[in-house]
This record gives sequence, C-alpha cells and structure tokens, in this order.
Amino acid sequence: MGFLKSLFNGKVETPEEKKKEEESRNFDVLKYDGVKALRLGESAHAVELFTRALEMQDDLEVRDYLSQALIHVNRLEEAYDQLQQLAEAEPENVQLLVRMTDVAYMLEDYDRMEELCERAMLVDKDNPMLMVLYARACIGRGDLVNAVAMLTRAITMREDNGDARLLRGEMLLEMGDVESADEDAKWLDDHSSGVEEVLMLSARIEERKGNHEKAVEYYDQVVKANPFHAVAFKERGAVRLAIGDKEGAEADMRSYLELNPEGMDEVTGEYSAEGKEDIGRQVEQAYRNSNPFGLG
Repeated sequence: MGFLKSLFNGKVETPEEKKKEEESRNFDVLKYDGVKALRLGESAHAVELFTRALEMQDDLEVRDYLSQALIHVNRLEEAYDQLQQLAEAEPENVQLLVRMTDVAYMLEDYDRMEELCERAMLVDKDNPMLMVLYARACIGRGDLVNAVAMLTRAITMREDNGDARLLRGEMLLEMGDVESADEDAKWLDDHSSGVEEVLMLSARIEERKGNHEKAVEYYDQVVKANPFHAVAFKERGAVRLAIGDKEGAEADMRSYLELNPEGMDEVTGEYSAEGKEDIGRQVEQAYRNSNPFGLG
C-alpha cells in the first residue's frame, strides 16, 4: 500500500498513518459486528463489541447502540450513563430524554423520571407523551391526584390518546371515582376491540359497581383472548365466589396456580387442589388470603 501511494501520489505512507488506517478499519469491523449481534439478539456479545469500539474511537452512534444492548442485558444504570452522554451532546433531543425516562422507569427511579420530563417539557411543552410519562412517575411516588391531572392534560391535547385514557381510568378506579373511571372505560370500549387491558378495567369497574355477572362476562372475554392471563383467572374466581359459584371459583384458582405457581405463597398453604373434603372452604380461604377485591 505504501509503495503504491509513493508511486501514484509521490508520498510514502508513514507508520502513524498506517496505524490510524488499521484502527479505523478495526473500529468499523467492531461496529458492524456489534450491530449484527444486536439484531440477532446476541446482546451480551454486542455489548463487548461496542465497548471495544468505543475504546478505539468515541462515536455517538456506537454509544446509542451500546445503550440498547445494555438495556437488553438489564445493565440499566450503564445504559442510562450512555444515554446521558448522548444527551450532553444533543441537549434538546426530546427523544433521547424520553428514552432516558423509560430507563429511569425500569429502575423505579421516579424522581429522576420527573426531572427528565421537566427537562423535555422545556423543549416541547405540548407533547402528550411527556405528560403520560410524568403521570407514571407520579404514580410511582403514590401521587395519584397529580397523575390524573397530567393524564387529563394529555387527553386534552390529544383526545384519542388511548394510553392516557386507560391509565387515567385505572387511577380513577383506584381512587374510588368509579363513575369517572367508567367514562374512560366506555370511551376505550367504543374505540377499541378486544384489548385485554381495557377489558380488565371494565371488569373491575363492573365488579366495583356490584354488577357481578357483567364483570364475569368481561373476564370471560379476557381469558378467551388470552388463556394465559393468570390475573384474570384469579379475579374472575373471586367474583364467582362472591356470587356463590364455588365450583367455578375452584376451577379459576386451579388455572391461576397452574399459570402462576408462585401464587401458592399468597394462599399460604390453605388451598390444595385435591385431597380434602371441604374444597369450598379452601377456595374461599385462598381468595381471602390473595385478596383481589378486599374480601373480608
């Protein structure tokens, strides 16, 4: 290569130039192989490759890829650090701040979430997605009133914001405002078809209103759409027990424990699927121990 350069350019390549070219090639190879590994789901290998690439050359795109790989291997603080360095280079990049907020949410660091949302709002104050993220931070801190306020702002900005309506409905129900929660649930039911989370919200609202049969109908739709929805079996069983259907409650408890064996800890040994005579008493005790609806 040096001979050809001297022949055509009249210049001999120096050892330093050769070293830089080799490092540039090696960097490109590591970056390419890292992206390939990330796309193939080999996240741990991708982390290794991207880390080696950054040791050779600081590159924002590689840091971006590294943050994604670190999230996949659950090294969340390290992923956050990479995103922080990207945000320092692009302080008004709202999408970067949103990604950092998502990582903070996974870390259950709700104070950091709020701080990031406020930073992002200084750049884009009318972004409904930021309102939803801020609401999730409020929920994490137990501040449901402000969470509902932020979600209402998000819905005002964009009426068809289904995520905000669903979350607001869930929070309103938790706060005891069944009527307002029902309004969100009805809107969602009118604008969606067979969404599990919406059906679960509707089921819980009907149960809170005392409409047990209607609640069971909604739970039926959930388990029909998703036969592996353990919580739906558990809650439907509690409703069935409340209306005297102990056989149905027993079947749902069986399904719940099959899908969620750890749930046996909730029933503290009181429930056995077979081998005892008073199965009805066991089921009732099991539901009181797991307490999905505050059974007394």
